[in-house]
Amino acid sequence: MNIALMSHDAKKELMVQFCIAYCGILSKHTVCATSRTGRLVAEATGLPVQLFMAHAHGGAQQIGARIAYNEIDMVLFFNDPNADDLDQDLHYITRLCDQNNVPIATNAATAEMLIHGLARGDLNWREIIKPSTPLKV
Repeated sequence: MNIALMSHDAKKELMVQFCIAYCGILSKHTVCATSRTGRLVAEATGLPVQLFMAHAHGGAQQIGARIAYNEIDMVLFFNDPNADDLDQDLHYITRLCDQNNVPIATNAATAEMLIHGLARGDLNWREIIKPSTPLKV
């Protein structure tokens, strides 16, 4: 499965801690992320993370395009609801996930439910939609 990681600045450390905790599960899948989040996760976990551009330079749009082309199977976008700049990218990614039946978590509690479901095989239905192919950046 291809898993995309994104996080607002105030949630980057939470994303890193989450990925450390679930490194064993994530290591069995392809992980991609916007550049800063991806670098932090890769440095902390040792996981190979395919990096897209920075959020400010179009990284959300790159991930959005992959969602639209059914190349992303799960999105973990840790959102900071207190951010003044709650931007359109969260709405854009959420809308694309809803349109394409891609599970998305915007907080650690939901992400934990998805990651446990992933480990149990609850998301294997995604393989019926498309054959498993590694994400190409």
